[in-house]
Amino acid sequence: MQRLAAVRPRLVSFARLHLRNSAAAEDAVQDALEAAIEKDASFSGRSGYETWVFGILKHKILDLMRAQKRHGQWQPLEEESDDDAIDRLFQQSGRWQKEARPSSWGEPETVFENERFWQVFDACMLVLPDNLARVFSLRELMGLTTEQICRELAIKENNCWTILHRARLRLRTCIEQGWLSGGKS
Repeated sequence: MQRLAAVRPRLVSFARLHLRNSAAAEDAVQDALEAAIEKDASFSGRSGYETWVFGILKHKILDLMRAQKRHGQWQPLEEESDDDAIDRLFQQSGRWQKEARPSSWGEPETVFENERFWQVFDACMLVLPDNLARVFSLRELMGLTTEQICRELAIKENNCWTILHRARLRLRTCIEQGWLSGGKS
């Protein structure tokens, strides 16, 4: 129970990101926690416990998103309007502007084990526009394919790739400001 209580805030943040509704997010997390408690004996340890619980939540969220769509409560993704800001990062040739080139974050294994990095990452995910955060999370955190994302969100594949590109650029910028500028403690 203690390890479920410890992961609960991250579960709620993750669910809110997708469902855009605090009450629905709380319900999804509660259902996931109940399922984790009921199925605790079946946890085989092939993944981390937190990863296993997030997997349960992933399925609960997808079920709720489908239910929202069936009941006409679905909020479609809005078009992003900050193309100029993204265009300023690149030259006409498609190469990075000198001042916009990605910085080194250090060794990936070390960075991913650093709690400060994950605090910055979580904060950056929260400030992403809903449509960018939702598509990025479905792809990178929930592991859905582009085809599955397009089907779930009723978007075209080229739109999905554009949204993913924008999300990655914004996350990179935000993480570099919070992680590199804020110190890698």
